[in-house]
Amino acid sequence: MIEVEDLTKSFDGNLVLDKLSLHVREGETLVVIGRSGCGKSVLLKHIIGLLRPDSGRVLVKGQDIARLREKQLNKVRRLFGVLFQGSALFDSLTVAENVAFGLTEHTKMNRREIEDKVARCLEIVEMEGVQNRMPSELSGGMKKRVALARAIAFDPRIVLYDEPTTGLDPIMADAINELIISLRKKLSVTSIAVTHDMNSAYKIADRIAMLYGGKIIELGTTSQIKSSPNPIVQQFIQGNVEGPITSGSQSRDWRESA
Repeated sequence: MIEVEDLTKSFDGNLVLDKLSLHVREGETLVVIGRSGCGKSVLLKHIIGLLRPDSGRVLVKGQDIARLREKQLNKVRRLFGVLFQGSALFDSLTVAENVAFGLTEHTKMNRREIEDKVARCLEIVEMEGVQNRMPSELSGGMKKRVALARAIAFDPRIVLYDEPTTGLDPIMADAINELIISLRKKLSVTSIAVTHDMNSAYKIADRIAMLYGGKIIELGTTSQIKSSPNPIVQQFIQGNVEGPITSGSQSRDWRESA
């Protein structure tokens, strides 16, 4: 479904992604883990075409999106739904207007069709009957659900989750995890989530990839990640203060010192 090949990106001389390669299988949920600021969100922005690589390729269903013109790229973007880290709801619009925003702007659906679609999407995320509420009236978890309803309004084939449980209490975070699992089953979507929440990663992932030093240094199932011999992976997933990440050791050094 998605192939990232030798993706390189720098900002003001700071190398963020360093010949990163990653393949995402159709229908799976792939979770990318890593410390805050390591480039997880930058990777997502390349996958959806919001950023263009300095070098390398991002293929979505075989199309190199960095080479597409804007009109062609917009067609590819219709394959995606995105749940942004802060939900990114429009404060001045009702819940229904938020969910309907893309449908109103980019389709020829009539008002009744849009209302029906909004109701169906809210039902899927278990937020029935809140169409007329304002975002300010919603809890953090409710905002996430409304934002997810908006993300699936276009019937996407791929859903991107940027830190889906950030800022939520453990109970609400687990509810969002359950919703992500449910959406994959109901909609048969391919999902990519970036997070530093290991409880979330373990629950929703088919495979987990760790991003460190601009590269994917480990990729495997939940059990494979948990048993990884890489000390950088172990330090991160166990949440240890002391270790190669904080000491400044590079990812390539661990095999040599083992």
